[in-house]
Amino acid sequence: MSELLDLLAAAPFWVAVLRIATPLIFGTLGVLLCERAGVLNLGVEGIMVAGAFAGWLTVYAGQGLWSGVLVAAAVGALLGLLHAFLTVTLALSQHVAGLGLTLLATSLASYAYRVSFPKVERPPTIEAFEPMQSLPVPVLAEQTPLTLLALLLVPSLAFLLHRTPIGLAIRMAGENPAAVESQGLSVAKLRTGAVVAGSALMGVAGAFLTLSAFNAFYFNMVNGRGWVCIALVVFASWRPGKALLGALLFAFFDALQLRLQQGGAGALPYQFYLMLPYAMAIVALVVMARRAAYPQALMKPYRKGER
Repeated sequence: MSELLDLLAAAPFWVAVLRIATPLIFGTLGVLLCERAGVLNLGVEGIMVAGAFAGWLTVYAGQGLWSGVLVAAAVGALLGLLHAFLTVTLALSQHVAGLGLTLLATSLASYAYRVSFPKVERPPTIEAFEPMQSLPVPVLAEQTPLTLLALLLVPSLAFLLHRTPIGLAIRMAGENPAAVESQGLSVAKLRTGAVVAGSALMGVAGAFLTLSAFNAFYFNMVNGRGWVCIALVVFASWRPGKALLGALLFAFFDALQLRLQQGGAGALPYQFYLMLPYAMAIVALVVMARRAAYPQALMKPYRKGER
């Protein structure tokens, strides 16, 4: 018990928690924005993979790190536009379109990598973002600028959704599209814009992995984080502040299981520690989902003039 308390009191542990949570924050906010407008985006896993590769390849080609972030966001936005075309314009199944998008984006990233580096045994590396050592907060001082950006996006998105007219329109597009149309606004444009913006955030979530957490791209590096983001949105009841809490909670258990494995705590097999964060996420999801007030028009296609 004393070793566990010492672990929890150590600053490096909380540095790891915040680092692990960063891509989850970006991805969860992206999914949340899509679903607030009434569109389920199951393409988040593939968009993160595509963003990770596109951002890394941009920097590897000689561009700046922030250029890599912007390219990753643009790739995510383009994939989001495709998803919006399928689900909003054509009113196809959001489940099928999202899963297809994940397969498409993952396959394209894999193909592009193998074409770009046909004879490479080890993934090439880049110079990643450096920690912000000048910050006065010790835990933040060990993070990169993308982590600070993720933290700032939480109150920004909350303000957008709950304190601005465009945010009200986005939320109503996911609650009562007919009311939005009665005000002379386009439900299709609102939903498309939300999906594109949310997917851009998913692309940045992937870029964090290659430009900040690591300095190379390799297959399976996203490792299910996109699916975790979808679960965290439900846990957060579609609220940005609670989404941050959920991301930190998952990251806490993930960082904890890594430390427990390294310390060889107990006689339990390592698979137990690997499943720990996911098991706790399922428990939290079950508890919170019973009280979650989901957007009433989520996954419901809307055509102009329908009531």
